[in-house]
Amino acid sequence: MQPPPLEVSSFLSRCNVSLNQPLRRIAWITDPHFDHAKLDVWQSWVAKLLELDPDSILITGDLSEGDDVAYQLRCLAESLDRPIHFVLGNHDFYGKSIASTRRDLIALCRDVPQLTYLTDHPAMPLNASTVLIGDDGWGDATQGDYAGSNVRLNDFQLIEDFRTSDPDGWQSLLIAEGKAAAERLTDKLNNLSDEITQVLIATHVPPFREACWYEGKTTDDNWAPFFVCGQVGQALRKAAKQAPNRKHVVLCGHTHHDGIAQIADNLVVHTGFSRYGSLEIESMLTIEPDSLDLSRPAICFP
Repeated sequence: MQPPPLEVSSFLSRCNVSLNQPLRRIAWITDPHFDHAKLDVWQSWVAKLLELDPDSILITGDLSEGDDVAYQLRCLAESLDRPIHFVLGNHDFYGKSIASTRRDLIALCRDVPQLTYLTDHPAMPLNASTVLIGDDGWGDATQGDYAGSNVRLNDFQLIEDFRTSDPDGWQSLLIAEGKAAAERLTDKLNNLSDEITQVLIATHVPPFREACWYEGKTTDDNWAPFFVCGQVGQALRKAAKQAPNRKHVVLCGHTHHDGIAQIADNLVVHTGFSRYGSLEIESMLTIEPDSLDLSRPAICFP
């Protein structure tokens, strides 16, 4: 997809959205894979988002591939003219290394204030009692049967960290990425004050097997190593247990199949739907001081 040319300087000068006001209505998008969408599909999707007029946009990964990720984010910032919070998915690292991809997007967010890369950002207040945090996550080879699995994702050929390393070391790389994600989220959760009674957690990879959906069923041992971030799941279980009066709502994608998993009384995971070539608005979130509700508009293009 090639949206119209973007002039970032004119975008910044025209911006009329306050980045510090409470965010009550959020449009959740997951796995859009903009590189697979035609221009007319993208334009219709943007027009619908503008009609819904959310306070902000939340994207849980797999925007595109390589350098096109930054381009797509700039186009969204220009077209939607409101805060856009995002994490990255595995496809977003294709053609580059993990570190260089993150570094480039951190720099982009410094240039375009509407953009916030949640992996590199502390908790963001949505109102006095609710915050948003996020991290990319990774299928971290801690769930299922990694050694016996016949699954080999394109990640291993298209992400430099894997392509340039011995396959015998891939599992260690996956575990390390999952560990780093869990530690970053743990730090953000531990720094929350007691006044925070609701936390919205954005990530790409489902953190629990119970939240890893495919055609109405949850994953098996063959796919779980690459589609569940078990270490993030452990961190979230611990956080929910330590703060029983705080609601933890997780939004994720990666599987392209939707479902809801109630992990604990105060911990629920919503996994979003996606389909290559179409663009969905997964859910509209309404954030109040004492509630966090999701409604599914069931809108997709085409």
